[in-house]
Amino acid sequence: MQKTDTMPVWVYLAFSSISTRKGALSLIVASAVFSIYCIPWTVLFPDRGWVARLCLIDDWSWFAMMVPITFWYWLSLRWVDAHAGWPD
Repeated sequence: MQKTDTMPVWVYLAFSSISTRKGALSLIVASAVFSIYCIPWTVLFPDRGWVARLCLIDDWSWFAMMVPITFWYWLSLRWVDAHAGWPD
């Protein structure tokens, strides 16, 4: 993505290496899926052994980091859709 004069820095930093809307949507979906994975399911379901083997995260720090990042990507996508548009 090329930075324009009206584009805020936070939007450019979110999508500086992504050139299409499809790529940006893929990034947002991957971030959302990873955010859900980062919920400490082992704390919520301590009696389920398969949860402990599948979900290796046992604290809220990753989830607390991923939610604002996903929100930032989503806001950046909305800004580009409303103001700059995506290159053809």
